[in-house]
Amino acid sequence: MSELKVKPPRGSEKNPDHIFISIKGDAKTSMTVTWRTSVDVTSGYALVREDGKSDSVKYDAVTDVFESDIDISNMFWADILNLKPGTKYFYTVGNDEYRSEEFYFTTEEENAESFKFICVSDQQSGQPFELPDYSSFNAVLTKVLEENPDTKFILTAGDNTDCGQHEVQWNGAFSGLKGIVEHIPFMMTLGNHDNRGFQDYKNGIGRYYSEPAEFFSKQFKGSYPFNGPEGWETENYSFNYGNVHFNVIGVNEPEKVNEWLIRDIDATDRVWKFGSYHFPMYYAGPELSNDDGFPMMREGIEKMDVLFAGHEHNFARTFPIKNEELFDKPSQGTIHYELGNSNSNPPGTMSCHKVWHAAHFPCEEQISTVAIVEVFKDKVKLTSKIVEDGRIIDECIIDKKNDCIYPIALAPIFKRRTRTFYKGVGLGLSERGQIPEFKDGMWFSPLAVMFTAIGADVKKEEGKVTLGIYGKSATFTEGSDIAKTDDGEITLPAAVYRGANSQLYIPLEAIVPCFNMKWAYSKRNNYLTIEHVDEAIPMTKQP
Repeated sequence: MSELKVKPPRGSEKNPDHIFISIKGDAKTSMTVTWRTSVDVTSGYALVREDGKSDSVKYDAVTDVFESDIDISNMFWADILNLKPGTKYFYTVGNDEYRSEEFYFTTEEENAESFKFICVSDQQSGQPFELPDYSSFNAVLTKVLEENPDTKFILTAGDNTDCGQHEVQWNGAFSGLKGIVEHIPFMMTLGNHDNRGFQDYKNGIGRYYSEPAEFFSKQFKGSYPFNGPEGWETENYSFNYGNVHFNVIGVNEPEKVNEWLIRDIDATDRVWKFGSYHFPMYYAGPELSNDDGFPMMREGIEKMDVLFAGHEHNFARTFPIKNEELFDKPSQGTIHYELGNSNSNPPGTMSCHKVWHAAHFPCEEQISTVAIVEVFKDKVKLTSKIVEDGRIIDECIIDKKNDCIYPIALAPIFKRRTRTFYKGVGLGLSERGQIPEFKDGMWFSPLAVMFTAIGADVKKEEGKVTLGIYGKSATFTEGSDIAKTDDGEITLPAAVYRGANSQLYIPLEAIVPCFNMKWAYSKRNNYLTIEHVDEAIPMTKQP
């Protein structure tokens, strides 16, 4: 294969670039280094020497062609093996003629029950489109690592690029990582932007998503453990460090990923189980949904202690959650931890505190946030901070031995009356005195109250009410078990009746066929939560 006649800016050259290290095997005795060259260079190797010694060991690299939308390159992956725990090594990569400068890394210590890593997310940069600038992200990482020199690796929660199906974006991202990831393992989670592309990238026309994530998988298939679900490796993988097992989850094929998660987590004996997944299961945005991952991956994810997430560009931490119920003790559920954004990318929509949140911060300032995770034998300390000025957003300690979380925050329990939450937000004043009722083995709700509170269509007439949302409408009549919808009549599981404050109480199950909604009841906390996959704002139009 011949080289391109005209190389794009930041295109591959004979000298190695895009150099980074990653954890692929046992972090105590191995390290993997990845690099890129032009196709003129067809083979390569890493030369590695122990600190204080002059003799180097040669490790041949596996190589493959990466043909992108703008360039043709060779990717190289060298597995550096048979290393000593807790030892510093120096290395170079390339071939006999074209070699990199010398870099270094340090292996995991033996019996590393205590260690620190940092989490970042949503550092994507789209401008300028032909030469994306990631210098500010480089400054973020540089500052955080200067303040935390004992950091062992960096874990991302996705959106490492703005459009990962265009190599110009990966070239930009690696320009922002230069000087950092050659020394510290960089463990990437795939985000929706990382497998996104456009037919016309410059003008943002013809958006599509690659399944599997083509450019991500081609560049990094030798960088990370190839132990994910069959056909979806690279964007799904697991690794260990110290007493923690990590599951990195991609954005595709959730049913198959769930089966892998269950097998993989059940097979580990590590004290802590952490995961990273780009989309938050328990989100903070007013309009979002969790249908990308729940309920398909619930069983696997709820085997974890903490799941790190991104996507929304704001910070949030949940109570321990299992099967929709909110708890106080870490042994009772999974903590879902949204990381904010790590490159001054404020959220596109307003976020808000939800019923499932123990802590929340909207991140609507022009700020960058990171999470510093300190792992001890029986405790984990999570600190989220604003990089630019050092303000602490949230700090908590998960104490596995004493089964508690500090600072203490109790999950709400609504004993006096059942509450209703739409996408995690309470209905406020409109709900007062008009609460759901459990009758004859099923839930009934004054649905007009909720529809009014969230801005949907409500038309009340004598003995009937018509509700409309997300392009669907249905009319419910007092004493009748028939709902009239745009698609015809639907038989309800029970008749509508007049209840508190003369409101019409409708079988809650009616929202499923009438409006394509879903609902769940949390027995411990005594609340109903109603969801819809549509992320539009259900606001009636003013004629």
